[in-house]
Amino acid sequence: MNKAKLAEVLAERTGFTKKQMEVAVDTLVDIIEERLAAGEEVTLAGFGTFLAKFRSARMGVNPQKPEERISIHSVTIPKFKAGKRLKDRLKAQASKTQHENTAL
Repeated sequence: MNKAKLAEVLAERTGFTKKQMEVAVDTLVDIIEERLAAGEEVTLAGFGTFLAKFRSARMGVNPQKPEERISIHSVTIPKFKAGKRLKDRLKAQASKTQHENTAL
């Protein structure tokens, strides 16, 4: 599902217009990006936590030439840690799907 489809589904469920929901989704994404760039975590209770993790510079191996060592620069990467409610929902869905597949 992309942002446009998400906005469409939100509009259907809330009664707001699709355009209003597009603005809401874009604003939410902007806020999350801003907070992560500021070094903060963004937690949506039950759903999960968005965070930025710093990875230190290190030496690595060139995949095309395994004998060659390469320098890998430090970088900050976005991460998402799923919350309990989301994990439980996915676990229940996986169990249901597995049960349906074994019943065939």
